[in-house]
Amino acid sequence: MKRFFSLGLPLVIALLAGPAARAQDTNHNFAKWEREIAAFERSDATNPPPQGACLFIGSSGIRFWKTLAQDFPDQKVINRGFGGSEIVDSTHFADRIIFPYAPRIIFLRAGGNDLWAGKPVTEVVQDYKDFVTKVQSRLPDTEIVFISLAPSIARWKQHGNEMAVNALVQLYNQGRPHLHYINDYDMPLGRDGTPRPELYVADRLHFNAEGYKLLAAVVRAGWPKDVTP
Repeated sequence: MKRFFSLGLPLVIALLAGPAARAQDTNHNFAKWEREIAAFERSDATNPPPQGACLFIGSSGIRFWKTLAQDFPDQKVINRGFGGSEIVDSTHFADRIIFPYAPRIIFLRAGGNDLWAGKPVTEVVQDYKDFVTKVQSRLPDTEIVFISLAPSIARWKQHGNEMAVNALVQLYNQGRPHLHYINDYDMPLGRDGTPRPELYVADRLHFNAEGYKLLAAVVRAGWPKDVTP
């Protein structure tokens, strides 16, 4: 948050006062995820996930988090990340991979692919708000935690927009019931303020095991105080 506001108050005001209207993403291809969503449903049919669990959903940062169960051994966790997805994808498929589980808490980590696809900051934030609206329409008491965007080496050129999304989501969540924010933006940065190569796999985009250890520690530390960790 401090990094974002260090960019200057005029930029903050411009983003907050940006155009309310946004282009409708009428060409978004939800069908490309059908195979993955159907695979989740087949798995649910043979091995039903527990009700009232902790649901982690979002893009590849969640999908590749293979140690969720070990990182949160006292929790019943469900991983429903699908790589390459945007926030609107999690919203669209909520009827199939969120609502059936009736999770008590949802951790969302998405938005980086949205920016990479060319969406403006304000639209990404609006997509997050739409996600919240849909979830709360069916699960009004479920906690929603936005795990912030974090920079990567491969997409370093969008780190300013990532900071902007983080800051605006944090501002939106403040004071609203059942909404929380966990900041992991600084977690992968070295002393020079750039991402540390030793935390990423060869694509320089996704965390390796060491990166996920640090991410898990940040999530544990930021776990909502009114929800048993």
